[in-house]
Amino acid sequence: MTEPKDTNRAPGYRTGRMNAFSDGVFAIAITLLILEIAVPAGSGDDLLSALGDQWPSYLAYFVSFATIGAVWFAHTVITEYLDHADSVLIRLNLLLLLVVSFLPFPTKLLAEYVHEADAERVAATVYGINLLLAILMVSVTWRYAVRGHLVKPDMADEDVKTLTKRLTPTLGLYVVMILLGLFLPLAAVVGYLALALFILIPFSAIRHRPSEA
Repeated sequence: MTEPKDTNRAPGYRTGRMNAFSDGVFAIAITLLILEIAVPAGSGDDLLSALGDQWPSYLAYFVSFATIGAVWFAHTVITEYLDHADSVLIRLNLLLLLVVSFLPFPTKLLAEYVHEADAERVAATVYGINLLLAILMVSVTWRYAVRGHLVKPDMADEDVKTLTKRLTPTLGLYVVMILLGLFLPLAAVVGYLALALFILIPFSAIRHRPSEA
């Protein structure tokens, strides 16, 4: 006898393909960063000096690498606790990937124009906005998953609150760094690196445990 279909169950998608596609985009974006580092042709006569002159590229690379790594890490934590996805979550995930895959461009801008006063401020501002959008999309994606009841049903409420708080506090700090970048662009870039490293700190307070009845 055929069992009746549960018409009350919300349609959902398994997260495997979304995770695999996301990991691929993260990997490509983080690989493209290194392609922007190069010394000018004909630098063989003073290669050491030429390498030293590329310090803005190294700094931008490390900040962008750490930020993409932090976003990927947060994304991994989020998807670990997803029970399933819906069409809205998948679209939010695509928006997150859109922002992440754009990051190599402002990274190149920052590396190229760090020595020019006015252009440096513009590059640092564009760079900071891109970083803010990436972190914002991580937070939005997680909050939607919680409100849409897409997380695993055995995830403790305490862990949901901990992860939500963990993904939120840096948003305001990114805004502060963007404003700082209008006056002290290099200081703002160093601040972006510190924020990315902060996010990369292990989520040790979050444990997957059954919630108590």
